[in-house]
Amino acid sequence: MKVVTAAEMRKIDQDTIDGIGIPGIVLMETAGREIVRAIEHHYPTAQRIGVLVGKGNNGGDGLVIARQLAHVGREVHIFLVSPPESFTGEARANLDIAYNLGLRIQETLTDDTTCIKNRRCELLVDAIFGTGLHSAVRETISTIINEINKLTIPILAVDLPSGLDADTGIPLGACVKADRTVTIGLPKRGLLLQPGAELAGQLEIVDIGFPKRVIKAQKIKINWTTEKKAAAWLPPRASDSHKGSYGRVLVIAGSTGMTGAASLTSEAALRAGAGLVTLAIPKSLNPILEVKLSEVMTLPLPETENGSLAETATQPILEFAEKTKSVLAMGPGLSQDPETVVLVHQLIKDISERELGLRMVIDADGLNALAKAKELIPLLGEETVLTPHLGEMARLTDTPNTTLAADRIRTTKQFAERYGGTLVLKGAPTITAYPSGRVWINATGNPGMATAGMGDVLTGLIAGLMAQKVQSNHAATLGVYLHGFAGDIAAETLGRHALIAGDVLRTIPQAISSLIQN
Repeated sequence: MKVVTAAEMRKIDQDTIDGIGIPGIVLMETAGREIVRAIEHHYPTAQRIGVLVGKGNNGGDGLVIARQLAHVGREVHIFLVSPPESFTGEARANLDIAYNLGLRIQETLTDDTTCIKNRRCELLVDAIFGTGLHSAVRETISTIINEINKLTIPILAVDLPSGLDADTGIPLGACVKADRTVTIGLPKRGLLLQPGAELAGQLEIVDIGFPKRVIKAQKIKINWTTEKKAAAWLPPRASDSHKGSYGRVLVIAGSTGMTGAASLTSEAALRAGAGLVTLAIPKSLNPILEVKLSEVMTLPLPETENGSLAETATQPILEFAEKTKSVLAMGPGLSQDPETVVLVHQLIKDISERELGLRMVIDADGLNALAKAKELIPLLGEETVLTPHLGEMARLTDTPNTTLAADRIRTTKQFAERYGGTLVLKGAPTITAYPSGRVWINATGNPGMATAGMGDVLTGLIAGLMAQKVQSNHAATLGVYLHGFAGDIAAETLGRHALIAGDVLRTIPQAISSLIQN
């Protein structure tokens, strides 16, 4: 599903009106009807409904909603936050209709919400501002928003919560905290980025008939990963297949005190469906990991005095990977021992210079090593997937966290386009960017996943999918979706507060099965 900026949404709206000939007032009527359907579905018992109406098109949508709710028998109270004389265009036309029908209208709502309380409303519909808001909410309306947020009744926002920047997800001063947002046509970026996603509550998209060719003409490169799209990328399992049919993964991970990271990554690669997984580890850790991992093979290698992989492990790793045609998953728990850092550098150089064609997923200490030799980043190629969190991204780019966080979509997109690989910027939400400039915003995951080891599971998942010949960028997007989906399934049973990486690892099969069934 395409994700739009406010400007892109306005262009789609205008091209539909001017180019296709569908009048704006028809689009407004359709939007209102679809949102009323959502209200009837989600709030079937709410009889007294208040609708807060601004003077723009969002307010026009609100007036249509109020009229249609009254038509189906709800007791509707309209609260204008702007003087009636300030309404123009389609909003003015719908306000006139509301007056002609004799609907209950409270003109020019003040900062005192007593009138809302007196009407004993059971649901509030927020139709104050839409995507056209670009500056701070003025004081009077700001006070109204703060007051309605204190009420104990549910709020449904039309298109997006009033006060929210449609592009960044950052409040422009006071912002409505909605229980549910019904957005029109396509999701706006600000509804998927934090804190906008939290302020929006449950998100629902309604189709009001924007022609596909009008949307396609915008050449939008930002996407929202839906369940349907993720399911389409799942690799098939043939009835006559065997373990060799599903590829191999070589996990290069672990050091003294960090065997858990190596274990989680290896098991996740198997859970993703890889046929064979081998773990390359410091030789002194081999007895531990042979006990921890029943289904994973091990490759004991030379180690440093600190119990991490030594530089002399470079050649055995390359020989094994080239012979077995393995996908490399490198970094979890490797340590930042200087000799291990050199190992990472040498592996990247040799794979590039010898044109071995090996695909890689690099995470954690693999990224930390890469940050110490940034000249190697252009050597990685389009078949490599990097999975940094914001701190690791800051080290890779020598850019402050705050600067990167201000526009995570642009941060991810620019890096992928510049260096030619796939970048997964972990966070809420996780964003995946392709070298082509396409970006995917993930739709799954929850705050319970903010704990140690989650990134190790993600690395293994992506590598396991790549081993099954899933295109690297698709494997990254699908791996991120499955990772979050498994976390959501685990949280349903265990709650969010006590969730650990092992719980997500164990629910990956359920996540995959659910995608297949749907």
